[in-house]
Amino acid sequence: QIMNPFNKFNKWFNLAKKTFEFDPTAFALSSSSNNKPDVRMVLLKKILPDGYIFFTNINSNKGKQFNKNNNLAMCFYWESLKKQIRISGRGLIIDDKESDLYFSSRPRKSQLGAWASKQSSVIKNRKVLINRFQKYEKKFENNQVTRPPYWIGIKIVPKTFEFWQGDQFRLHERELYYLKKKVWQKKILSP
Repeated sequence: QIMNPFNKFNKWFNLAKKTFEFDPTAFALSSSSNNKPDVRMVLLKKILPDGYIFFTNINSNKGKQFNKNNNLAMCFYWESLKKQIRISGRGLIIDDKESDLYFSSRPRKSQLGAWASKQSSVIKNRKVLINRFQKYEKKFENNQVTRPPYWIGIKIVPKTFEFWQGDQFRLHERELYYLKKKVWQKKILSP
């Protein structure tokens, strides 16, 4: 019986939460459009039985790339554990209610920051951003900060997982999990 890769992810992720000295939720997210790959660090915000959620401004570069091509890849690397997990799959926009729920749990100033930042757009200087932040502070002064319509959650539904465990003499362990007729299969890869 092949271990479900979601269970293996959870086992490694829980170990990283306990022992990794930095933020274990940080991962490199890769997107692409027009055959041009792009990568940046984002934070994992929710683990579901069938996928992984992060949040973004859909008008950002990654959002625009996602709209053209919803194939995404994620890579977690926990150096002190000598563990890496690579996942590739398809991204899906989550339900507005789920995005609202997560947005309402964020610190108020982070909520205001989501309104203030036109993510990835060019600004003249930092003062422009601060002024926009102050504008939204006034706008929502005595009210709950609502979620901007462009601030959304994306769930990555994996098609492949690769688990890498570092070992000495470059004899690393690599396991590839992939779906075949909706059943997870496993192959061992040479390092």
